[in-house]
Amino acid sequence: MSRNRDRDRKPPQRSSAPSALEEARNELFSHIHRCGVLRADEEQQVEWMKDTVDFLGERYPALTQAELEELSGIGLRFCRPVIANAPSDAETETAAA
Repeated sequence: MSRNRDRDRKPPQRSSAPSALEEARNELFSHIHRCGVLRADEEQQVEWMKDTVDFLGERYPALTQAELEELSGIGLRFCRPVIANAPSDAETETAAA
């Protein structure tokens, strides 16, 4: 009988509410997509990221300075392509023909 009781127990659930850092990160990614910063020069991206992280720091006062720096790093990495100077689809098709 004890086997059935243990089998039917559900594991403890974690709080479903995201932390301030998770919310700020999600908002940062949303801003990156909406603002078109992906097509900007690296210098413009750095300036934009500084302004945006400052804004997020005001919006989420629970974030520490270390978390804001982490957000900035995450955002800048997100803005940079994994493969630099990858040919576009049109260039690939032209080269294949």
